[in-house]
Amino acid sequence: MDSNQFEEIALHAHQLMSEQDFDSIAVAAIDFKKNQFLCFEFQNGVRHLEPFLYFDLASLTKALTNSAIRLKQPELFDPKMDLLLNHQAGLPLGGRLSKKAWKEFIFAYEVKESETLYSDYSSLRTMLELEKKSGKSLKDLCSFYFDEELVYWNELPEYALTPMSGMREKKPIHKEVHDDNCLVLNQFVSHAGLFATIDGLAKSLLNLNKETAMITQMQEKFKTFNQSQRFINGFDHPQDLENTLAAKGCSAHTFGHLGFTGTSFWIDSDRSVGHIILTNATQHYWYSRAGLTKIRKELGSELWSFLARE
Repeated sequence: MDSNQFEEIALHAHQLMSEQDFDSIAVAAIDFKKNQFLCFEFQNGVRHLEPFLYFDLASLTKALTNSAIRLKQPELFDPKMDLLLNHQAGLPLGGRLSKKAWKEFIFAYEVKESETLYSDYSSLRTMLELEKKSGKSLKDLCSFYFDEELVYWNELPEYALTPMSGMREKKPIHKEVHDDNCLVLNQFVSHAGLFATIDGLAKSLLNLNKETAMITQMQEKFKTFNQSQRFINGFDHPQDLENTLAAKGCSAHTFGHLGFTGTSFWIDSDRSVGHIILTNATQHYWYSRAGLTKIRKELGSELWSFLARE
C-alpha cells in the first residue's frame, strides 16, 4: 500500500477536522487480499505517531457481535433469527431499560416479520436468543477474532485513553460508554459498548475475514439478496451509491455499519478492501451531523479511490 498517497488523505483529514466541533479522528484503509492496513490519528490538531486512542464504537458493536456470530456459526440462525438480526422482526427502536428486568422485557415482544425498523431491542433480542440456543455468553460466542485492543467498555485497560464522547450529569464522558442502557446494564451486550483503537479494529476485521471467510460469505449472500432491503447478515449496506455515508466510489456489494458517536466501517466485497473512520462526533452535541457527514463522504470517497489503485 502506497504510504505517500495515503498521506494526502491524512492532510485532508487534518484540514476537515479544523472545521469540526469535536477533536479526535482515526482512519484506516484495509486491503484484505494483502492482509494489510494503513492508518493515522489526530487529536486537537496533533497527529499521533502511533495511534493509541480507544474510541467508543457505539452501534458498530451490533455488527462486531451478532453479525460476526452469523458468519462463524450460521447454524444458530433460523428465519426468525435472521429477521431479528436484520431489524425486520417488528421490535421497536428502543427505550430505557431496567437492569433487573430487561431480559424479560425484551423476550416479551412477539417476533413477526415487518418492514425494516432499525432497533436496539432487535439487536438485544438476537443476543438473548443466541445465548439461549448455544448455552454460551455473547462474549464467548463473538470474541474469537478480537484483537487485544478491541474490548468492552467496562474492561478498558487502566492505561487506556478515550476521547470525550459527550456529557453525562454535567461531567465529561471518559472511559465510559456513551449509550445510557449500556452504562446501566453494565454487562457485555450486543447493541453498543465496544471500544477499540484504530489498529485494534483494523486487525480484528482482518482476523474476522480469516476466521470466517467473511468476504466470500458476503459475496455469496449478495447473489440472492434483495437490494431494496437495508441489512444483510446484520450489516448495513448502501442503497444509494451516489449519496451513501459509505461514500461515493464503493460497489453495490459493500457492507458495514455506522455508530452514533461518529464511527463507521465499510468493506467492498467486490474488491476485498475497506475503510474505517472513527471520531468522537458527540463530544459537544449529537443533533447536527453535517460536519461528520462531510468527513464520511469526502474522506470515504478518497479512501475508495486510494484503495482502487492498490
